[in-house]
Amino acid sequence: MSDQPEPQKKRSFAQTLELDMRLLGMIGAFIVVAVAFNILTGGRFLTPRNIFNLTIQTASVGIMATGMVFVIVTRHIDLSVGAILAACSALMAMTQVRWLPEILEIGHWAIPWIAIAVGIGLGALIGAFNGWLVGYQGIPAFIVTLGGFLIWRNVGWYQTSGQTIGPLDKTFMTFGGINGTLGGPLSWALGIAAIIFTIFAIFKSRHTKSTHGFPVKPMWAELTIAGICVAAIAGFIAILTNYTVPERVVARDPSRYGCEVAEGCNAVYGLPISVLLLIGIAAIMTVIARRTRFGRYIFATGGNPDAAELSGINTRLLTVKIFALMGALCAVAAVVASARLANHSNDLGTLDELRVIAAAVIGGTALSGGIGTIYGAILGALIMQSLQSGMAMVGVDAPLQNIVVGAVLVFAVFIDIQYRKRVGAK
Repeated sequence: MSDQPEPQKKRSFAQTLELDMRLLGMIGAFIVVAVAFNILTGGRFLTPRNIFNLTIQTASVGIMATGMVFVIVTRHIDLSVGAILAACSALMAMTQVRWLPEILEIGHWAIPWIAIAVGIGLGALIGAFNGWLVGYQGIPAFIVTLGGFLIWRNVGWYQTSGQTIGPLDKTFMTFGGINGTLGGPLSWALGIAAIIFTIFAIFKSRHTKSTHGFPVKPMWAELTIAGICVAAIAGFIAILTNYTVPERVVARDPSRYGCEVAEGCNAVYGLPISVLLLIGIAAIMTVIARRTRFGRYIFATGGNPDAAELSGINTRLLTVKIFALMGALCAVAAVVASARLANHSNDLGTLDELRVIAAAVIGGTALSGGIGTIYGAILGALIMQSLQSGMAMVGVDAPLQNIVVGAVLVFAVFIDIQYRKRVGAK
């Protein structure tokens, strides 16, 4: 036998960069969708105004999709997220519009924060109740949350007697998007801070791997990844800060935009607070998934529930915690959704369960459990919203929009199954 070592296989460019091929596929799909709709709409889809609207429309679904990843990873499903959102929104609207003004004066600084607190409390309580029924009583999550789908939306209807409740508190509405943005200078300040943090994190990770003797990517690969991240962050901020505030809007309160008069005032919207909230939640959920014992328990349980239970993981309590977290995120999404509309309406969150599950699945979360990423779910939500917004701009009827969304969901699951078969075969 020859003692010569076997020659190493030449790695591709993507393999050298250690890029997630599924992530690249989703980014490619989003680019195709965006370019196609930009052509069909005569260049209106990729304008700063539409991209700004697209981001604030994605925020509420994206927030819930981060929680749905944990639910699906543990081999469960939650069909009640849209109904929980509606119930929490109704409670928050009644709290700040009808109930608290009888105790506190109208416009009191504490009103929106108390409303948000009670809404998140209700969402977490409903979610924990769902988790208790699933984890401790052994009722399938499909049945529990299907019942919740029918129950909680109508609970919200009874809270408001079927009325639209508004206008909501001004501070509360800053979480909705166009009523709450950071402007140009602060958006760029946050963007630069994000760029510095990203570069630091990339090279800190490289240093840690090198110190402990783990293989590291070539320096040119690290610089390429850093360059892509910097370009993505800077490009996103640049697009949002190119959306100028109309002069008629500035005229209502020029001092709000740092101007004395509306004429000649070059004010921009910048980064919406709702999108900043989504980014913050995504970062926290990613840390939970990758860096905490709770996150490791979630993926271990999803990979093999029996083995996880035998290893000492309290899978029943874990189920309660996951559904409680999902409920709390539904309440946060209710803040964003109702604040964007400036009122609570009883159809709020309709079909959101479809959008949230589709976002998680399109983002690579396996329905068989054990696999899923937070960034993938958010990218899935962006793709779903892009499809719906693009079809609306083109003039596609709402029924056909839902047909396309349903077809995309089935196709995404089909691609996921085929991809995992190929990977498993290799």
